Parts: sequence; structure tokens; C-alpha cells
Amino acid sequence: MANLEVLRATEEERPILENLLELYIHDFSEFHSVYLGPDGKFGYPDLPLYWLEPDRHPFLARIDGDLVGFALVRQATPIYGDEAVCDIAEFFILRGIRRRGIGTELAQAIWSMFPGPGQVRVMQTNQRAQKFWASAIAKHTGAPIQPVSSEKEGELWSVFSFDSRIE
Repeated sequence: MANLEVLRATEEERPILENLLELYIHDFSEFHSVYLGPDGKFGYPDLPLYWLEPDRHPFLARIDGDLVGFALVRQATPIYGDEAVCDIAEFFILRGIRRRGIGTELAQAIWSMFPGPGQVRVMQTNQRAQKFWASAIAKHTGAPIQPVSSEKEGELWSVFSFDSRIE
């Protein structure tokens, strides 16, 4: 496996994440209606919150120093229980290096940083992501996890909930 580094993005690296988010949202537009702003960018209004709110964590992924993707993680308090849930809010690997295990390695690195309850939400129309997350989670936990269907603002989602602690 390549030398993957997963590092918390600094405020100075925010422009890098803004650029990568444009690629991510462009890919996402295949499954969800998103529109360009008048500046020709999709934008991601919540990005500044990742340096303002303590429950948000921005990460950049690099292989041998080269950018390959990112993950935006939230630690949300669940309705029941005391532990915060590690929610991978956004996740992206460059298209040209997908299907090499790098995404799974990035996900496992994130779950290792936030052991405990985990959650991933995937649009049901995004079948490739459904398969990726089912496989990545099963590899991490050692067992397949069946997602629960959820509807939000007219969109159907699959929600994978699991414990990321490795025994």
C-alpha cells in the first residue's frame, strides 16, 4: 500500500479544501441537483465551521506528499448514549486513484482516530458509494453492516451505523 498520510487541515490549508470540495461536489452532481454560483463555483458554506466548532474535523489525505483526497468529520451527540458519533460528513478520493484501496485506508485511519460509534450516510442513488462504504465498514469491523433507510428533504439515504473500535 502507498504511504498514506492523513493530517488535520490547518486554517491556512482551507483554500486547498475549497478546491477539492469543488471536485467532490462536481462528482456528487451526478446523483443530486447542485448548481453553480454566479462565480462558477459550487461552494461549501459550512467549511469555515470546521475551524470554529470543536466537534468538526477537516482532514487532508496525501500519498508521498501529493494530495489524493479529504475527509470532513463531525462528532455528533447521538439521541441515546453518552459517546459522540463519528460521522463522516464528506469524503473524497481523486477519481484517477480510486479502486486501489486508498479510500478504505483513509476511512480506517479516520475511524482509528475516533474509536467508538460511527456513522456514514450515503445517497441511495449513489450505488458505487453504497458498495464502497459497505465494503470499507465490513473490512474495519470484521462483519457486514446493513444500512437503515432514511429520508431527508425528499432524498433517500442509507445510514450505516457501527462501532469503529477494533477488538
